[in-house]
Formats: sequence, structure tokens, C-alpha cells
Amino acid sequence: MRILLWHVHGGWTDAFVRGDHEYLLPTTPEGGPWGLGRAGREWPANVREVSPDALHDTDVDCVVLQRAEEIDVAHRLLGRRPGRDVPAVYVEHNTPKGDVPFTVHPLGEQGEILLVHVTHFNRLFWDSGRAPVTVVEHGVVDPGPLYTGELEVQAAVINEPIRRGRVTGTDLLPHFLQAGPVDVFGMGGDRLAEELGIASGLVHAGDLPTGRLHTELARRRVYLHPLRWTSLGLSLLEAMHLAMPVVVLAATEAPRAVPPEAGAIGTDVAALVAEAGRLVGDPDEARRRGLVAREAALERYNLRTFLARWDEVLGDARARSVSAITERSNQ
Repeated sequence: MRILLWHVHGGWTDAFVRGDHEYLLPTTPEGGPWGLGRAGREWPANVREVSPDALHDTDVDCVVLQRAEEIDVAHRLLGRRPGRDVPAVYVEHNTPKGDVPFTVHPLGEQGEILLVHVTHFNRLFWDSGRAPVTVVEHGVVDPGPLYTGELEVQAAVINEPIRRGRVTGTDLLPHFLQAGPVDVFGMGGDRLAEELGIASGLVHAGDLPTGRLHTELARRRVYLHPLRWTSLGLSLLEAMHLAMPVVVLAATEAPRAVPPEAGAIGTDVAALVAEAGRLVGDPDEARRRGLVAREAALERYNLRTFLARWDEVLGDARARSVSAITERSNQ
């Protein structure tokens, strides 16, 4: 199939474009949210950048939507309405905002476009209304068991930790300093220590390219995941693939993803801090738990299963579209 999608969520797209289809990514000279294209990613040759102006004369078999406004944008560029004139699915990456659990999804009033949640938690907490719904859990491109744990340091990946605050559990980071230093990777954390009033022990380690990030994470003894309200952080799943032991706040989908034997998971912050300290101080136990984490991640969040499920969903979207067009023509 020839699939149109925008480069919105780099980590998810990295897995999605590893399938057997042709993937068209709109690209503009200024880039930005509507023209990022490959953005320098080392993706397969079947991932093609395309000018938005060229889409009207391009045959597209399915549109993968990730933002509500993409429906109108795709309609304008293709000359066909997603979900009505061309098969379409909508991927919901995020937990609901606002009046949870009564938040109605933006697609909840329509019944044509298949709504694909990336976690069962998302499906449970969003009010999806009339939209047909399914779940395709994450898949991760396996970086391999790179873990060395040579540094007695905790690592976290948090984008925009200052702006997002309690959502990302930024306020919990000072507690975990009792277990050892914390290196925070990701965007927008340059003044993190100053904002939290921390003199030492907390370092913003930068926003690194994927390959280098994996190498640096794997050198740290423990992966820390203090996020309160995220769908399911791909960085957590990547750390588990690296064979890192993980210390995780038991929020949203994390209890499904992380067995306790993979490190520690719970809502008692003091208990999590104690477990983090134990793992920082015991490299053999940390390595043992990291192997459990990797085994769990490979079983549930492997790329093969992810792509197979997406083939099913894309085939279903095409069948729905053909059925709908036939029904309209018979009216």
C-alpha cells in the first residue's frame, strides 16, 4: 500500500515505516509540523519525501492521521476526504486531557475513520464515542542488549521537563537523588537543576540522536521513569530493550508493560527510591533485573508483532472504505 502520514511522533514513526509498504512524508523547505519529512532519519528507501503540492496527482491507498486537523489538510491536498473517499485510520498517541475520564475524543462524533489507540489504557480512558476502535500496542526497533551499567547513575528521558512539570514527574526527581545522581536526557531541560533548586546530582545530559542516546543510557546503572500521565513512554520500552533495570511509576499503561522483576514499579515514591538505591549499589542485581526487562519488552513490544498488527489494521481500513463506497453507490 502507498500510505500518507506526517512525521509527528518520531519514535512511533521509526517503527511504523519498517513495514513492506511505501510511506509518503510531506516535506517543505521550512520543515515544521507540516513538512518535517524524514528529518535526517536513517529510514528505509521505501520512506519517500513528497511535496504537499504533488499529492493531488499521487495515488494514495491510505492516510494515517495523528492530529484532528490533518483530516481537512489531507482532504485539501488529495482532493479526497479521508475515511470517505480514501481509506484512513487515526492513531491516538496521547492520554486524554481535561475532564478525565469524560473527555470525548475529537473523532468521537464520526463513525467512518478507525480510531487506533496505542495502549489499552488510552482506549479505556478516552470516550471514543461513535468511532470504530482498536488497539495496536507499540513496537520498538531493537537496539540490542547494550547495557553495561558502568556508571552508578540513574538515567531518565523527559522532554520539556520544566514546562510539563507534574505530568512528567519532574517534581519527583529531587526524591530520587537520595538513590544517586540522575542524568536527564531530552529536549528543553537546560535549566532543570536551577528550576528545581538543586545544587548538585541532577544533570541535563542533552537531547541526543537515537543511536547515541541508547549508548549513553546503557552506561547508566538504572533507568528512571517518573512520568505520571503519559500514554506509554517509548524511551521506557527502549531502555528495557537495552536490558536496563527500570524504576517506574505505576501510572497509565506502565503496570502492563513492566513486570516487578524488571526493577521496581509502584506508587509509593519512598519505596521506589529505596529500590533505585539498591539497584544503583548492586550491579549484579541490576544486570539480572535488566535481563528480565529485556525479555518482557521483546515479548510484548517487538517490531514483528507491531508491523503484523498494522498490516491487519490497514487491510481493515481498506475493506471498510470499499464497503462504504459500494453502499453509497447503491443508494
